[in-house]
Amino acid sequence: MLPRSVTSLGVSVLALLFERPMHPYEMWQVLRDRSKDRIVKVRPGSLYHAVERLERDELVAVTGVDRQGNRPERTVYEITASGRDAVRQWVADTVRVPALEYPRFTLGLSELHNLPSGEALTLLDERIAALAAQLADFEELAALSRDVPELFTVPFAYTRAMVRAESDWLRTFVERVRAGDVPWVTDPHLASLEFTDLKGTR
Repeated sequence: MLPRSVTSLGVSVLALLFERPMHPYEMWQVLRDRSKDRIVKVRPGSLYHAVERLERDELVAVTGVDRQGNRPERTVYEITASGRDAVRQWVADTVRVPALEYPRFTLGLSELHNLPSGEALTLLDERIAALAAQLADFEELAALSRDVPELFTVPFAYTRAMVRAESDWLRTFVERVRAGDVPWVTDPHLASLEFTDLKGTR
C-alpha cells in the first residue's frame, strides 16, 4: 500500500524530482509554468506541506541548500528510490482501473429536479458558457504547446476532450428539456419508485 503522502499533489512533486533536484518554490513555479495547476490543485503552502510529508515517508530527501544572492536559503530535495517506485505504482494503479470519483457536479445533476425548470436551465446555460471559456483556454494552450512532445500534452488534450463532451451533452440535454422531451418531474416519490425498480436489476 502506498504511503498517505502519495496524493495527486505528492505525485506531481515526485514526478518533478524525477527530472532534477529542486526546492519547493521552484517546484511551484515549474508546475505553474507547465499549466499543471489546471489538472492538480496546487498552492505554495499546500506544496510545502506535501514535500514535508514525502520527506517523512522517505520518498524524498534533502540534498542541499540553494543560496542565490540576498534571497533566503531554500532547501533542495531529491527523489529517493522508494519515491520512484511510488510514482510508478501510483500511475499504474490509476491508469489501469477506472475509479468512482464522485464528482460534485454529478450530485448536482441528480438533485436538479429540486429547482424550478427555468432556474435550472438558466444555471446550465451559465455552465455551458463557462465551459466554452475553458475550451478557448485549452485551445490557446494547445497552440502554445506545438513544439512540446505530444506525450507531455496528453493530459491537456484529454481534459479538453472531456470538457467538450460535457458541453455537448449539456447542450443536448438543455435543448431536450426546452422542447418538452424531458418532462420536469418535481415529485420526489416518483423518482424513489423508479430507482427502487432499478436496484432490482443490478
